[in-house]
Amino acid sequence: MHEKKTLIEDLIEAFTCLPGVGKKTAQRMTYYLLQRAKEDALNLSDVLKEVVTNTINCKACRNLSQNELCELCSDLGRTDEMLCVVESPADVFNMENSTNYNGRYFVLLGRLSPLEGIGPQEIGIESLDKIMSSGNIKEIILALNYTVESDVTAHVISELAIKNSIKITRLAQGVPVGGELEYLDQHTLSKAFDKRTIY
Repeated sequence: MHEKKTLIEDLIEAFTCLPGVGKKTAQRMTYYLLQRAKEDALNLSDVLKEVVTNTINCKACRNLSQNELCELCSDLGRTDEMLCVVESPADVFNMENSTNYNGRYFVLLGRLSPLEGIGPQEIGIESLDKIMSSGNIKEIILALNYTVESDVTAHVISELAIKNSIKITRLAQGVPVGGELEYLDQHTLSKAFDKRTIY
């Protein structure tokens, strides 16, 4: 018969849901918070609950937001002629902090992966097609990772862009094959953005 898990064990297990956090790291984090930072732990708990409860996807670009439209989509100073397509909200954050891009975004929230059941519908290809066919977009910037799934995704999006007579570029120099934008330093991402190439 299995003994019931303790609350501490529950917390250790909860931490392992984070990317890159194994059991040992989760243990260290748990004991650190309980022994040395109880106030911080309670604050973390409150903030986490507040953020998770009040965060939704922007109805226009699908980025994370507290409102129907995120801050970037609400910004009338941004150009509607450029659309940067990224895989995750973390990529939007990185682009905003690393480049001087002043256009719009579209967040796929993933990439095509038939083996995992992720098809065009799951990554919002239909919504993206509607945006492209609006006639406002002059350039699509593919700020996607360099993985097999991302390349397939880029190919599908580029076909839509060609159908709508939109120039399509992709981040170039400095992004390693198999690399993910989220983990690139700001200088590398900035260079890759500036040297983007026709896709």
